[in-house]
Amino acid sequence: MRAEVVSIGDELLTGQKVNTNAAFLCSELGAAGVAVERVVACGDDEDAISGQLAESLGRSELVLATGGLGPTRDDRTKRAVCRLLGRELVFDRDVYEATVSRYSDRAASAASNLRHNAMVVEGSVVIANAVGLAPGMMLDCGKTFGNRQLVLMPGVPAEMEEMMRRSVLPVIAERSGGVIVHTHIRTTGIGETSLAGLVGDIEDRLPGGTTLAYLPHEAGVHLRISSSGDDRGAVERDNRVVAEAVRTAAAGYVYAMRDVPLEAVVGELLLSQELTISAAESCTGGLVSSRLTDVAGSSGYFRQGYVVYSNESKAGILGVEPETLAAHGAVSEAVAAEMAEGCLEKSGADIALSTTGVAGPGGGSATKPVGTVCLGLARRGEDGEVSVRTSTFRTRGSRRRNKLRFSEAALAIAWRELGTKE
Repeated sequence: MRAEVVSIGDELLTGQKVNTNAAFLCSELGAAGVAVERVVACGDDEDAISGQLAESLGRSELVLATGGLGPTRDDRTKRAVCRLLGRELVFDRDVYEATVSRYSDRAASAASNLRHNAMVVEGSVVIANAVGLAPGMMLDCGKTFGNRQLVLMPGVPAEMEEMMRRSVLPVIAERSGGVIVHTHIRTTGIGETSLAGLVGDIEDRLPGGTTLAYLPHEAGVHLRISSSGDDRGAVERDNRVVAEAVRTAAAGYVYAMRDVPLEAVVGELLLSQELTISAAESCTGGLVSSRLTDVAGSSGYFRQGYVVYSNESKAGILGVEPETLAAHGAVSEAVAAEMAEGCLEKSGADIALSTTGVAGPGGGSATKPVGTVCLGLARRGEDGEVSVRTSTFRTRGSRRRNKLRFSEAALAIAWRELGTKE
């Protein structure tokens, strides 16, 4: 089954919002064995909506449209679909009563809007909205479009995702005859070109129906292996064989064989080893601590974070020696080491990370250019002895990108220290 996603909303075309709905739909459809061939964004204009849906239905068996539903004037999707299919809007009492009972505290002022909200495209299978207001709809588009299927859902992510998982996916999975299996491979500490050099031979001998995609992002690059076919057992086997080959070829850089961020893997390793961690940050401004605490359950292993941006704070809070700062400068492995040791002592954690660098766009030098960060890791052993190791990492990019890559490099040091096996 071929599918197309149409995302409706002026905000997507003006850059006010990122189209996260399309990413979610592509992922869910792929897991259901449906290949998405196109993702299209369309403004809140009836002519544009009907024209785009006609084009999409002309080439795809399944079209999923999000946005433009609801009681307000810029919600034009229902009218556009009626015009396209030659149908009327009809009143759905079940939708109306469900929304009236939910919004009864808003009294009569909402009544007319709720009635308009309960108007659905004639002949549609209504999808109840358990999270918000606007109902979704599934339609058979008739002989004009070869009885192809159109699914309309709200643009609010929480509403769309609940509808998709609860009501739409079961129907799609039943109709789809194919199988698609994805394996996400997360890497750290290696660029796209270097990674391609490691796995190039594997790409040259991929089994039929299997592809390997590079997914660069601001902190590095990940891989996705996708396999498709009619026989689930064969598809899963092909995908597994390629994934294991990639893991072996890129050993030392692969931190997860699933779609999970590095900070979550570090947290899992800390919990499994019953260890705690703290961070002392200069150039990253608390980003390492923020990423570690983005993970639910991080209170089980994260102790404390220090943002020590000035030399005075490095010395006054963490005990970095003024002589060390004077001799080596703030951006140095010597200072990173003392920051990590001071953080370990102050916080009482088992492991402490430190970052000190030049995020840019100014402040660099010939020996310490913009994009340089010195990293430290201090660890207290079972005998109470403290070991410290440091490293220097260099990258290029904007201030924001440099900070993100600095934080990734710091977390990668922790990952390697804790053990790199999944």
